[in-house]
Amino acid sequence: MSSSPTVLVVEDEDSFVEALTVGLGREGFRVQVAKDGAQALDLFDAVDPDLVLLDVMLPKVSGIDVCRELRSRSQVPIIMVTAKGAEIDTVVGLEVGADDYVTKPYRMRELVARMRAVMRRSPNGETPAPPADGGEVLQVGEVVLDPERHEVRIRGEEVALPLKEFELLALLLAHAGRVLTRDTLIDRIWGHDYVGDTKTLDVHIKRLRAKVEPDPGNPASIITIRGLGYKYAT
Repeated sequence: MSSSPTVLVVEDEDSFVEALTVGLGREGFRVQVAKDGAQALDLFDAVDPDLVLLDVMLPKVSGIDVCRELRSRSQVPIIMVTAKGAEIDTVVGLEVGADDYVTKPYRMRELVARMRAVMRRSPNGETPAPPADGGEVLQVGEVVLDPERHEVRIRGEEVALPLKEFELLALLLAHAGRVLTRDTLIDRIWGHDYVGDTKTLDVHIKRLRAKVEPDPGNPASIITIRGLGYKYAT
């Protein structure tokens, strides 16, 4: 990533656009702006941003649909911006591939901290996460994960996983049979300076179960240990 990372701000409210352009510029970001979802999709390839800050409520194409489309062709970090109390938007945004979310109104300092955290965890970030416990192939039951090739096979079929899901599964497999606390998982996957809540972890676990478990409603591999965290059963 360059010394002046580019953020694509997708926002239709002029007051937020102006504040973000000034505030993020002061923090060393180059800001490109799209005022609606359709423009965001058109600009994305031309801008090649290091991060997308994406409002949920947009004209023409919703933020959820933009996120889904971007995630289908890129692992660029995406932070969703939702209205205060719009929990359904938050959950859906995370389920379609957003890395994190903030709610309006937000503090610029908190927003920048989250932006820097997700960029550090991205493939092109400043300090990409190493493969979990080395680069060896991990296999537990019918799940085989190759950290170096960034490949996962589940019951013989190759499955594409977004970066955070891949890292989370690698960490769980590397410590199969052991309980990993919620704090440990968040620190290892999102960074020790992550300032969000634990809902992001829960949604990523839900998405992983949908791909790993034959019956996601009755998980037999990714087990919840109440009051502690999660365990990948051997």
